[in-house]
Amino acid sequence: MKRLTAILLFACSIAQAQLPFDAGQFIKQLKVGGPLPEKLLETRSVVFYPSLMYGELEAAQKGFQRAGVDAVFYLETDMLAAGRDVSVNLAQYLNTREIGYILILQRNEKDYSLMAGTYNRRANLFEPTESLWTLRAPSLDQLMNQLYQISAGTLRRGNFLINDFPETDIRIAAVTGRRNEFYAIDLKVDMLAVPKFGDAAMDAELEELMKQLPVKYKLTDPALSEAELRKQGFRWVIRFVHAKGRTARQLLGYGLAKGQSAVASVARGENNQEEVKKFGVDEIVYKFYMKRFEGSEVFLGRNWDADPAWQQALLNQIRGFKTEFNLQ
Repeated sequence: MKRLTAILLFACSIAQAQLPFDAGQFIKQLKVGGPLPEKLLETRSVVFYPSLMYGELEAAQKGFQRAGVDAVFYLETDMLAAGRDVSVNLAQYLNTREIGYILILQRNEKDYSLMAGTYNRRANLFEPTESLWTLRAPSLDQLMNQLYQISAGTLRRGNFLINDFPETDIRIAAVTGRRNEFYAIDLKVDMLAVPKFGDAAMDAELEELMKQLPVKYKLTDPALSEAELRKQGFRWVIRFVHAKGRTARQLLGYGLAKGQSAVASVARGENNQEEVKKFGVDEIVYKFYMKRFEGSEVFLGRNWDADPAWQQALLNQIRGFKTEFNLQ
């Protein structure tokens, strides 16, 4: 199957903007105040939801069904900004499911809200100029009743075969090529691309930390596609996933026992000594890995070395690599 090389994570016009590091930041940067999507009741939609709403998804699906919204499946909001490879693969999956609109459910102590916008068939999900339609209510029932009343009086309905129950068992992966649980010796000779975060302070830290990795590398524009990086002579790129521990492990092909509440992670100190830490499966973590452009082959390292702090997660990967090949 051909890869959709035209899919880019960010549009060139916003290449210098700060990148979203998590779902909350992704949602915060979205524009609002747009109109109700014209064909919301005539095409397919995907729903992103916070994990605390999992027990309410059946009620949400019934509300969408009544309104005529074909919510074909649901994904946790983690997936909105879990990493570049995840975003590209997510877009490819949305395209195969012929998704037309993206819906984002939110819940806080005061109320529930719904955001709806046109999916642009790219990995950044929405065009930078897109203004999303929003709706807010004190309860989920009220939110869905308002959606029904507004849509029934405004839009033409074309969706009639809508699922009775929410589809949630969707598996998106960060890895599409060969997956290796060890370090790549070829990194000692090939050029590595290190995409910046797009935040001045973080990029300064990134530059300092990367000095500890004894390979040929260069910090690069985060908006560059892999094809563009290859033209510049890079054969590798360093990537990460950023999500709840359980989500991050699923994205990278690691297992998780049923009922498991915490995951052991190997951290490395300044002298490369190993320390085992435990993080709850719902704690947000970073996990770095190396990706070879040829074949999209991924090298994860010998251990699960994720950490809530991106600096420590990166150091775990760097120090593990140095220890593996006895480098200074």
